[in-house]
Amino acid sequence: MRVLAFGDSLTSGYGLPPEETFPARLEARLRADGVAAQIINAGVSGDTTAGALARLDWSLGDKPDYVLVELGANDALRGLDPQQAYANLDRILARLKAAQVKVMLLGMQAPANWGRDYDRSFDAIYPKLAAKWQVPLYPFFLDGVALDPKLTQGDGLHPNAKGVDIIVERLAPAVERWLAQGEGRG
Repeated sequence: MRVLAFGDSLTSGYGLPPEETFPARLEARLRADGVAAQIINAGVSGDTTAGALARLDWSLGDKPDYVLVELGANDALRGLDPQQAYANLDRILARLKAAQVKVMLLGMQAPANWGRDYDRSFDAIYPKLAAKWQVPLYPFFLDGVALDPKLTQGDGLHPNAKGVDIIVERLAPAVERWLAQGEGRG
């Protein structure tokens, strides 16, 4: 099965060698667990939800059966309007449904520097979209890693190799259940 990891620098593996990126480590974990999945790295550093929407059709050229959608961190870091991020992700999910691929949404949380109203508005994007499109949601991609200096690179944002391993350790069981059940069918 072909799984497209569609996201930003957190997916692409900013600052890491290719074998230590999230897609590579997830593929290794799945294979070790007996799941024959090829994870295609479709992460682009710096990408916002708008940028990802613009390149989605090109990314689908790899003909994936499944898509992990990990986007929104750059929107939040830049303080972009959560309603626009919602609209872009909504359009991405609509296109994926039309392409009849299975989808799992990997959530993001806003940084605390924009205030509570922004945080509430941004953080609500993912549960709303998962419910609307009836796709599984992993609530926070960086769970257990965010802001931990032992698990992030010098910028304090991007996971280091140990951080990627923790992300994969926490996320892999949900991905394995999703792949086994075929949830999120378009």
